[in-house]
Amino acid sequence: MINIGLTAWSDHDTLYPELANKKDKLYTYGSYFPTVELDASYYAIQPERNIRKWISETPDRFKFVVKIHQALTGHAEVEQYADTRIQLIEQFNLMVGPLIEEDRLAMVLVQFPPWFDCNTQNINYILYLKQHLREMPIAIEFRHDSWFTEEMTENTLLFLYENKLIHAVCDEPQSGHGSIPMVNRVTHPISLVRLHGRNVAGWTKKDMSDQEWRDVRYLYEYNEEELQALAAKFRILDQKAEEVYVIFNNNSGGHAAGNALRMKEILGIDYDHLNAQQLSLF
Repeated sequence: MINIGLTAWSDHDTLYPELANKKDKLYTYGSYFPTVELDASYYAIQPERNIRKWISETPDRFKFVVKIHQALTGHAEVEQYADTRIQLIEQFNLMVGPLIEEDRLAMVLVQFPPWFDCNTQNINYILYLKQHLREMPIAIEFRHDSWFTEEMTENTLLFLYENKLIHAVCDEPQSGHGSIPMVNRVTHPISLVRLHGRNVAGWTKKDMSDQEWRDVRYLYEYNEEELQALAAKFRILDQKAEEVYVIFNNNSGGHAAGNALRMKEILGIDYDHLNAQQLSLF
């Protein structure tokens, strides 16, 4: 089964052109897609009330790809958010608890930064995280190309497979050490694909404010030929894995939703048991 979704649900305005109450965005989102990447957890540990509210607003079959907190991947300092790393991990474990209990967790996404290269210390840190996170599917996304050089690709995939970790397949701009190639391989019964677009010029931050960078980094619309080629890759993954999650993250210009809906058409997918779509009378 190929499960298509988007990163977050609030910014995809084309899905909500006539939505009267903006608080209904997640419910409406859940009428189009069976999964979403929860990125609020990257910025802050979410209170239980938020998690349970999001569960209640989505259909029973809906699953969340939960992005791990930024301080657990080296994007920020742990001391800004907790006294110790273990404390922050425990808070994260508590946060995902309701999702596990209600069978709503697709996986936890651990996205490492571009400077997290392939070395023994970083390999041990991945094992450290796996040891201390609750028993749940964990996807590893690399950004440094050293993990996927000609010499290291098979070793990286074997490491993920042997440790029951999900290889995050990425389509992203190719900009040297700060990006990885698309390696369309499976290391776990669950597969994850993240589509970041192919805007090379906007991928690397140079002389831009943080907001300017966010506005252009994922500014890309996949064309029909590219979507068809990606669909062929997803079909291969679907033959190898029990579940495939495809997340469109190319939304700096609002293109993710349209690309995801078109991908559903290309793959001939019509999901059952989603939320009811609200119909306009005019």
